[in-house]
Amino acid sequence: MSTTDIDANIVGRAADLIAGAIRTQRPIEPVRDLLGVGDTALAYAVQEELTRRRLAAGAVIVGRKIGLTSPAVQQQLGVDQPDFGVLFADMDCSGADQVPSGRLLQPKAEAEVAFVLKEDLADGDLDDDQIRAAVDYAVAALEIVDSRIANWDITITDTVADNASSGLFVLADQQLTLDDFAPREVVMRMYADDVLVSEGDGAACLGDPLNALAWLARTAREYGDPLRAGQIILSGALGPMAPTPPGTRIRAEIGPLGPVSATFSPKEEQ
Repeated sequence: MSTTDIDANIVGRAADLIAGAIRTQRPIEPVRDLLGVGDTALAYAVQEELTRRRLAAGAVIVGRKIGLTSPAVQQQLGVDQPDFGVLFADMDCSGADQVPSGRLLQPKAEAEVAFVLKEDLADGDLDDDQIRAAVDYAVAALEIVDSRIANWDITITDTVADNASSGLFVLADQQLTLDDFAPREVVMRMYADDVLVSEGDGAACLGDPLNALAWLARTAREYGDPLRAGQIILSGALGPMAPTPPGTRIRAEIGPLGPVSATFSPKEEQ
């Protein structure tokens, strides 16, 4: 769909609904009836409008997140490709004593490989060699996904419009280059309050987290906003997500990348 086909009125209405859910901390009904079940171009236009509003209010973009990298989730939502959202600086909870539960509506945690770029991915063929060369290092990460849509009742257009159901994120300290490990081969185990709640491996993320990064690089360039040096890229879940109600402690082990953890603030501290 070209930009001339985008209905600005619909984009504004959907953006207002999602912004209202964020402001009031109350989930809303799905926006797919407004956008259409499969109109991803319109949904990305809503995401772009919400991003524009956040930037106008002083927010700073630090990277992107990739979603729907699992074939099982793609099948559930009736799609055949991933999606992406925007990471803002105020979403980064790395090093914080607690993740602020009060900022979240329906949070769930996913364990992922995060890449930090040392080169732009704006020009060239964006082939495997170029993608690898652009990665400065990788770290273990937790993405705290969240949905402004009530009961996570989402289709592809609901989640894309809602910034790919982004919430917050946590990065571990240990940094490895791609010479140090193979993202496809990492094994992940994630625990909630010391109970195993998710496990998987790098192959669960589009066959290889680097495949997810390559997909995003090409897609972001197509949308006119290519990936840039210094950006953080959350490459997608390595296993099922798990709910994180207030007070939960999440800990994940991701192969040689090591541990990453987060404690969610209790209700009385929201």
